[in-house]
Amino acid sequence: MEIVTSVEEVRKKIKEWRAGNRKIGFVPTMGNLHEGHSALIRQARKAARFTVVSTFVNPMQFGPNEDFNHYPRTPELDEETLRRVGCDLLYRPQVEEIYPRGLKNAVGISVPGFTDILCGAKRPGHFEGVLNVCNRLFNIVQPDLAVFGEKDFQQLTIIKRMVEELRMPLTILAGPTVRAPDGLAISSRNQYLDEEDRKIAPRIYEEISMAAEAIESGSASLTDILEIESKARQALTASGFEVDYFSVVSVNTLHKPSISESDLVVLCAASLGRARLIDNKRCTRI
Repeated sequence: MEIVTSVEEVRKKIKEWRAGNRKIGFVPTMGNLHEGHSALIRQARKAARFTVVSTFVNPMQFGPNEDFNHYPRTPELDEETLRRVGCDLLYRPQVEEIYPRGLKNAVGISVPGFTDILCGAKRPGHFEGVLNVCNRLFNIVQPDLAVFGEKDFQQLTIIKRMVEELRMPLTILAGPTVRAPDGLAISSRNQYLDEEDRKIAPRIYEEISMAAEAIESGSASLTDILEIESKARQALTASGFEVDYFSVVSVNTLHKPSISESDLVVLCAASLGRARLIDNKRCTRI
């Protein structure tokens, strides 16, 4: 594995690979890697000859009450993980490399109707920051494909929309959510759970799964869905969660489904102690 820090170094290596007509996969991360990231990298390796991984803590996606400076950074452990899973190139830029004119003067990008709902309503500007950095990284790395996890379903949907809208010559692949044996989605945020909260945390996926099962069993009118959402929020609150949202929405629009839409997803974001957890499950309305 090679490690580079500049656009010039990345493009030099990409040019070498392109000369051999080799497909290039990309997995953008903020570092502090775990098994969920490893699964995405393995998926990229299966789909492409060479794999690039970036570890960049993006300041633009942190809100005023979110501490960019305290985001966990584990560069040595990340290198070990990447070598173990077979990453070919690690791109580890500084902030000035990604935002050469500073954050305030950076060119912006948004996806109206998608970035200000669900997690976007709780974290204003977050998804604009995600889109901005992904757009820049895609332009720097110029991959044939990029892999993002389904656990961050709203993020995945928004990035797909950006790539489609801007006609980027890039395929976005979705990586299945990696879970602990008790069902909790693997996430960097899980490290903030204390011992007691860690026992409670799987309740999120339990409630999501029950909601999906209810919808697939025939409880799928708008009134049914509202009742399913309400019961799940009450159950999670009773278990100690602070629920941001528990919503059943259209896979395509992330808004309430029309009566004819069958492809749905159950989405939840809830805080438990210091950890803000998100999860989801797709389901089909009969």
